[in-house]
Amino acid sequence: MKKILFSLLLILVTVSYSVAQSDSSVFVSARWNTQKIARGVRWKHYSFKGLFGANQYINILEIKNGAKDLDLGYERQVLKLTSDFGKEAKAIAAINGTFFDVKNGGSVDFIRSNGEVINENRLDEDHSRARHQKAAIVLEKGKLQISKWDQTEDWEKKIEGEDVMVSGPLLIFNKTIEPQDSNAFVKLRHPRAAIAVVKNKVLFITVDGRDPNSAGMNLYELTKIIKWLGADDGINLDGGGSTTLWIHDQPENGVVNFPSDDKKWGHAGERKVANVLLLK
Repeated sequence: MKKILFSLLLILVTVSYSVAQSDSSVFVSARWNTQKIARGVRWKHYSFKGLFGANQYINILEIKNGAKDLDLGYERQVLKLTSDFGKEAKAIAAINGTFFDVKNGGSVDFIRSNGEVINENRLDEDHSRARHQKAAIVLEKGKLQISKWDQTEDWEKKIEGEDVMVSGPLLIFNKTIEPQDSNAFVKLRHPRAAIAVVKNKVLFITVDGRDPNSAGMNLYELTKIIKWLGADDGINLDGGGSTTLWIHDQPENGVVNFPSDDKKWGHAGERKVANVLLLK
């Protein structure tokens, strides 16, 4: 009996390893559709058939860190489409930002812009931080880095940088995969948006979901693809129906992914958001 159980366990481990190897090979060997958007900026997108056992549509905007100006766009109360944020800023590209109050507007996570605090963290009832308040995107002279919560109460206020946007969860830090909770937000597949730093490049990443054309990913799967991209650091943004990547002068009003807020597979399903990251 013990031999049978051991044999079954060995088979399961072998199958799991083979699937993992297959997924990484599928991802790494993909022939991405690639287009130069501006000097130091490339847009890549690909429709996977059978990545993590499902269809997946992924967009990546690859930016040479410091080649262009990275900035925050935000509203204190009004909600706007990511594409409108981008157009009004005369930006090259925009991706939806961190978590926000859907009813009243404004970020629920700390945002500082040019030294001014725009939004404070809205803490849980027990005054603890939410899972998306333990990491931050930091901009200084147009360059981006990712910071990790140091366990202190006023951590984000001490971060040196012109602009700070708290978000999360943190997925990878200093090339090490961060542990995650086992709650539904982490385990279930959803559309996802993320930022990764790969050596001297910044990646805006969207994974579409909630459609047969693209299932979306859980955070474990999202972490894997960011790791396969060679990231030093990676952070999750507000995903779901907010997931949007906009690029100037592209068709479909510049929206290059398939936002899911209208429950249709098209480019018109943007959700209004409170903040974005801009490439100017």
